[in-house]
Amino acid sequence: MIQVKEFVDTDTSFAENKANEFLAGLGEDQVINVCYGSVVKGTPMKTEHQRSTILIVYRTGEKGK
Repeated sequence: MIQVKEFVDTDTSFAENKANEFLAGLGEDQVINVCYGSVVKGTPMKTEHQRSTILIVYRTGEKGK
């Protein structure tokens, strides 16, 4: 079965560390794709917030129904 796991955080290194921990538990043959995105959003108070997202697409040992 193909699954996705998303790691979202305002701290890039936190999302990266969590994604790397998750990947360490997978075999190389299970990883299908890893995607990264980052966006900076302004607020009415004239501040900016960064949000990073890492999406891991992977294969489990279970077969889909």
